[in-house]
Amino acid sequence: MDNIIYILFICIVVPLLLMLPIMTGKSRLFSGYMIIGICTCLFAAEVNGLIYEHTYRDLYYITTNITPVTEEIIKALPVLYFAFVFSDDREKLIPISFALGVGFAVLENMVILVQNFDTVTIVWACIRGFASGLMHGICTSFVGYGVSFVRKKRKLFFCGTFALLAMAITYHAAFNILVQSENYKYFGFVLPIVTYVPVVFFLFKRKKISVLKK
Repeated sequence: MDNIIYILFICIVVPLLLMLPIMTGKSRLFSGYMIIGICTCLFAAEVNGLIYEHTYRDLYYITTNITPVTEEIIKALPVLYFAFVFSDDREKLIPISFALGVGFAVLENMVILVQNFDTVTIVWACIRGFASGLMHGICTSFVGYGVSFVRKKRKLFFCGTFALLAMAITYHAAFNILVQSENYKYFGFVLPIVTYVPVVFFLFKRKKISVLKK
């Protein structure tokens, strides 16, 4: 693999790690999971690279059939670990899941930016930020939100977790297919935003109601 991903990884992660000791509470937790998201991106890149080298498939096949599976499974592991070891409270799981997904997208976007530096534009940056960045956060949040329910129900845990991963993988794959198509790429660009806005509205309304009840 090109060394550029390791160079970018060090440049992004080291300052964030140095920031953690002076942070406290939730800010440290969310920043920590953003760093974990960047680490999962590096690990997923290694896994995807090995699969690409040994399957003899073209890049389109890999990005629409393989990477959604590997990336969503890898991103879900730290979320499941948090739910089992620390807390299955959705008030914590949703933010840390989203932070992890955003961290993943940060490194991924930086690598693609450097690899295509001569052709990228401001429009490209906006699309990558609002589309790909949100997509990774949303997919991981799906898993985090769902785990907060299935964690308490042992009979449903395995099938429930599988269903959550399947949903995240399907969403990720659909996004990748749309953005790489000639006729429907704009639907792919707006898909994460269309998903994000009502979800944020729902969570904000739910939080407001819970505050009023207290």
